Amino acid sequence: MKNKKKMLMCVLSAFLVLSLLAACGGKSDSNKQAEGSGNTTTSEGTKTEEAAPASDKYELGKEPLEFTFYGHYDWYTMPTWGQDEATKWIKENKKVDIKAIQSGGAAAQKLNTMIATNELPDVIWMDRGPDVDKLRQADMLVPFDDYLDKYPNLKTWFAENGMNMLRSDDGKLYQFPNWYTSQPNGNAGYVVNKKIYTELGSPKIETTDDLYNYLKQVKAKYPDVIPFETGLAKDGQGLDILYSAFKANNKAYSAKGVMAVPTDGKLTSIFKDEPYRQSMVYASKLFREKLITQDAMTQTKDQEKEKVMTGRVAVYATSSPTDIAQLAQPDLAKKDPNGGYIMIPPVHAEGVPADQVFPGSYKQLGWNVSVITKAAKNPEAIFAFLDWYTGPEGQSVQMWGPEGKYWQGLESDGITPKFTDAYVTDADGLAKLQGETVNLMWNGNTVFLDKTKAKYEATLPLEKRSWATHWQSTVTWKTQSDATEFVNLSPMPESEEGIALQRINDIFVESRAKALFAKSDAEVIAILDKAAADADAAGFPKLLEFETNKWQENLKKMNGGK
Repeated sequence: MKNKKKMLMCVLSAFLVLSLLAACGGKSDSNKQAEGSGNTTTSEGTKTEEAAPASDKYELGKEPLEFTFYGHYDWYTMPTWGQDEATKWIKENKKVDIKAIQSGGAAAQKLNTMIATNELPDVIWMDRGPDVDKLRQADMLVPFDDYLDKYPNLKTWFAENGMNMLRSDDGKLYQFPNWYTSQPNGNAGYVVNKKIYTELGSPKIETTDDLYNYLKQVKAKYPDVIPFETGLAKDGQGLDILYSAFKANNKAYSAKGVMAVPTDGKLTSIFKDEPYRQSMVYASKLFREKLITQDAMTQTKDQEKEKVMTGRVAVYATSSPTDIAQLAQPDLAKKDPNGGYIMIPPVHAEGVPADQVFPGSYKQLGWNVSVITKAAKNPEAIFAFLDWYTGPEGQSVQMWGPEGKYWQGLESDGITPKFTDAYVTDADGLAKLQGETVNLMWNGNTVFLDKTKAKYEATLPLEKRSWATHWQSTVTWKTQSDATEFVNLSPMPESEEGIALQRINDIFVESRAKALFAKSDAEVIAILDKAAADADAAGFPKLLEFETNKWQENLKKMNGGK
C-alpha cells in the first residue's frame, strides 16, 4: 500500500509540474435555522434532513482545534490568524487556530514540493477543476458526504444542483465552495460620471448608438476626460461588456478561457459568432475615434484606479467597476454636490431586447474551493469549522465583527444580526474590519450576506446607504445571468485538447488586440476571419467537441442526472 501511494504521489507531482491555473468576485433570508439546530426550513418550505444528535457531532469550541492552511495562488498571502478583530474572537471563543503555509509567489512549485515530500497541508484553498481531480485520483482528499447531515449549514445554503455539479466522477463531494449562491450576484456593468452626465443634460443612454453619441459629446466638451474607460482590456475588461450588448441571453462570455458560444445544443467558435464580430467592429470604431482609452491594452490597475478616483472618466465598464467607483464616490461627492458616480442599466444594440442583455454572469458554485487532505488528523473537526464558518454566525463575525459593536442580538428568524447605529456612524471602522478579513473569507455565503446587508440598508436614508449595495440591489444583481452550466469545461492541460486550448487562447488574445487597433471595419472582419481559420487549424473543432460533451454533462447533473 505504501509503495502504491508513493507511486501515485510521484505521478501526481509530475502532473503538477505544469503550472496550475490561478484565479483572478443557499436560500433567501426567509430561511430559518438556529446554528447547530437539527431542523432547517428552506424558502420553498421543504425541510432538509435533521442533523445528527449532538453526541455524534464534533463540538466546536469544546477543545482546541489547530490545522494548517495553504492558499494555492501566487498572489495570495494569508493574513496572520487572530490578528484582526474577527479571527481573534474566533480563536479565543471557538478555540480555532489556523497556521498559514504561504506560496511565496510560486504556488505550483510549492505544492509540488509538499506532495513530493509527503508534507501536505490540512486544507488547500484552490481553483476547481483538473488539479483538484488529480489530488482526488491520488487518494489524497477526504470526502465530505458523511458530514453533510451532521453539520447542515452547507447543505442548507447551497443549492442541490450546485452541489451535484461539485461532485467528482466517483459521486462524492470533496470540495467546499466559496461565494456559492442560489441567486444572482455580481457587479458587471456601466458606471457613469454623474457630474458630466448632468452637465450634458442627462441624455438617454439605452442603445449602443446612444452610447456612441454620448461619448462623442464627452470628447467634444471635456478634452481631458476619457469618454469610455475599459480597465484592463487585455483581460477582456470593457470589451466583454460591449459584447453583451449585441447578443441576447449571452452566458458564455468571450473572456480568455471561455471562447465558445452555445448554438443548437453545441458549443461553436467565438470567432464565427456574428454578435461577437459586431461588437469588435463597434469597439474598434470607438477606439479609432479616441472614444476609448488609448492605453486600454497596456495600462496597469494603478493607472485605471487613478483615472476613476479623480473623476477623469465619463463611462467606466468592467466586470466589477464598483470596486474602484465606491472608493472614489465619497471624495468626489464631498468636493461637488453633483460629483461621484451612478450606474445605468446595460446598453443594448438595436434589435436586441433590453431585458435580455447580461453584461456579467454568476455561477452557483461561486469562485473557488477548499479541500481537506488526508494529512489532517481530524478531518471531521475541520469540516465542522468550515461549516460553522459558512453559516450565519460565522459569516456575521467575519463581515461585521463579533457581536457587540456593529450588531447586537438576532432578528426573529434567529439568524439575521440586528445592526447597531455604529454600522452607519462608524462606517470607516467597519470598512477597515472588512478590509482585514477579506482575504480570510474562504467559505463565503453569498445569499446570506447579500440579503442581510441589502435588507438592512433599504431601511436607511439614501445618503447613508452603501453606494455599492444600492447599485447592486437596483441594477447589477438584476442584470447578471446564471452561467453555472458552463463551469469545469477545461480539459487536462497536458491532453491534446488542453494543448489546443492554450494555442487558441493565444490566437484569441492576439486577434482581439489587433481588431481593436484595426484601421477600418473591413480590417476587423479580416482579422477575425484569419483567427477563425487559425483556431480551426490548431484543433478548435476537437476542443469544442470536448467542451460540448462537458457542457451536456453539466446540464444533466443540474437536472438531477436526467
